[in-house]
This record gives sequence, C-alpha cells and structure tokens, in this order.
Amino acid sequence: MTVKLLNARLAPLEIARELAIEFARTAVERDARGGTPKAERDKLRSSGLLALSIPGQFGGLDATWSETFEIVREFARVDSSIAHVFGFHHLMLATVRLFAKPSQWQTWFRLTASKNWFWGNTLNPLDTRTVVRNRDGWREFSGKKSFCSGASDSEMLIASAVDEAAGGKLLIAAIPSKRTGITQHNDWHNMGQRQTDSGSVTFERVRVEESDLLLEPGPLSTPFACLRPLIAQLHFANVFLGIAEGAFEEARKYTLEETRPWFRSTSPHNNQDPYILSHYGDFWVALQSTRLLVERAGAVLDTAWAKGSALTGEERGEVAIAIATAKVSASRNGLELCSKVFEVTGARATHASVALDRHWRNLRTQSLHDPLDYKLQELGDWALNGTPPIPTFYS
Repeated sequence: MTVKLLNARLAPLEIARELAIEFARTAVERDARGGTPKAERDKLRSSGLLALSIPGQFGGLDATWSETFEIVREFARVDSSIAHVFGFHHLMLATVRLFAKPSQWQTWFRLTASKNWFWGNTLNPLDTRTVVRNRDGWREFSGKKSFCSGASDSEMLIASAVDEAAGGKLLIAAIPSKRTGITQHNDWHNMGQRQTDSGSVTFERVRVEESDLLLEPGPLSTPFACLRPLIAQLHFANVFLGIAEGAFEEARKYTLEETRPWFRSTSPHNNQDPYILSHYGDFWVALQSTRLLVERAGAVLDTAWAKGSALTGEERGEVAIAIATAKVSASRNGLELCSKVFEVTGARATHASVALDRHWRNLRTQSLHDPLDYKLQELGDWALNGTPPIPTFYS
C-alpha cells in the first residue's frame, strides 16, 4: 500500500508511523553511507506531510506546533536526519510566515501545499561570508554559507546575506533552490546527522528580487516574529528527545533478547539484575521528565502562536524560558542516556552492525548547534534576576 493511498484515510501521525517503519529498515545503512536520502524525501513529498503546519485555508493540514513536533519525534526515534530536515522544512515555512507580508507567505504556502515543495536552509546568521550588492531594482547575493541543512533536493531556500551598505544589516530572502548562481556542494561528512545535507552552498551573483525579500515585518521585529528562533530551539529539543527514545527502545530490545548476566550476578536473567534495573529506572525518569518539559513547551508555544500579532514581549519571554528549559533537559538527559545504554547492552552491542552508537553521534553533533552553557546562563539570569532571554536567532 502506498503512502498516497494511506493519506486518504489516515491521520498525519498514522502516516508518519507508517513512514517511520519504512525509514527504520534502511536507517543504519544510510547513516553509514551519508549523502542525500532522496527516496525518503520523496516519500515525505508524496505523503502530504510537507503541508502539515500550513493552515487548511491554504491547502495544508492545519497542524499545531505540538502536533508537528510529535511527528518530528516519531521520525527521530528511527532516523534523526530525516527528522531534522522535516522539522527544518516547517521552520522555514514559519520563517516566511513570521518575517514576510501576507501576500508573500500566503502564496508560498499555497504553492508548497499544492506542489509538495521541500524547503531548505541557507540562513546561518553567524556565517557572514555572503554579502549583498544593491542593483537597479534588485539585489545580488554572493558568497558562501555553511551548515545548510536540507538545502540539497529542495525546491525553495531561505537565504541570508549581509548588506554592508546598510551597516551590516542581515537581509533574508526566500528563493528557488535552482536559481542561477546557486551551487550546493554536498560536502557534509560529519560524524552524526549524516543525511541532513548540512554542507555548504555558494551564491555566485544570485539575483534576488524585492519580492523575494522578507522585509515586512522582517526578522525579529515584533514579539510574534521573535517566535522563530524559539520554534527552532523546540525543534531541536524534540529531535533530541526522539533520539533518546529510539536509543532506549533499541537498548531495551537488545537487553531482553541478546545479553547474558555477568558471571558474578546472582540473577538468572539480565531483566532481573539489580544493576540493570537501576539503569533502566534512571532512563525512565530522564525520559519522562524530559517528555513533560517538551510537551509543556509545545503547549506554551501553541498558545503564543495563536495570539499572533497580539503577543506581548513578556509572553514571548515566557515561551523562551519554557523552551530553553526543555532543550537543556533533552540535551543533557539524551546525551547521558545514549552513552549509558552500553552499560545495559554490553560489549557485543558495540559491533558495527548494531550501530547503537549512531544515537549518541547524532545527538552530540546536533546539540553543538549552540552551546548549552549559554542556554544555562540565560536560564540562570531568569531564575536569579527575573530577566527573560534577549531575542536573537538562538534564543
């Protein structure tokens, strides 16, 4: 049965679960291979899930952020690269919704829903090598961008460039991925998240029309527009939680089916060994506490999103604290769990064919997106001084 047939009668989460089963069959082999997961991205296109967060009036499935991130987690349990690019696609849609005029984002939403467009990222505000040149009635982007997740095999890109003539102002645009002058280098070869296509992209005198630019209300211009970085942060928290949940399930299966008690153990089976049980108790507490924080953050974001332009700066600050708290928990607990699963699976679980290490590699790679120390500093300033995080592209 194809996903398109399923789509006619199944809810989005059920479609995602069907896809996750398919993705899991090849996840280990694809992780080792790296590169673009073309077949899997095409399955996402045909599933209709690329329109998940788009309102129904524009042809989408009208999902809340909590519902969208539940599907991100579903994918992350088996394939965190797919979860990453899928979630980033919806983050790019949020970017145009928050930074662009209605006449722009509504058109892009309709086209995305009707044509199953995949959106990729070449924004990276910390990489300032791409610059703007002002031409007669249009702009020219030239330079290079790194960490361009999902850019390969996309139809649209969110791109940014520094306008030195305007004092270093960051200009953000939505442009077709195949526009003349754009080269995707496919040079992502890191230890984790190996199929996120997060390599570099070069812009060589790329023409950017005024209608491509996201100028009104523009980046981080209002409390509502300042939800964009928080959506990104909650996306990562859900990916991390999904990775940890997947590692837990794989370790649990391996412990029950493959391991033998240590020779000094008095238990006939490892599922009765007190040390093994203690570890699984720790795993359970870590996962349950993180789930509660992540789900609460999703509910707070949903409430803020529904307020739209009426959202206040104070309310935006409350969302930032909830999401930062969830992300710290997901990062810390996820990294510890993905490392300690080997203590309940044993030496044989380090064999390359088991690939249990991929969960730690994936989470460790993505968790370095922005330093946890600075997230804790923001939370400390809130806890001690009542000062909410200052809106940036990372907080």
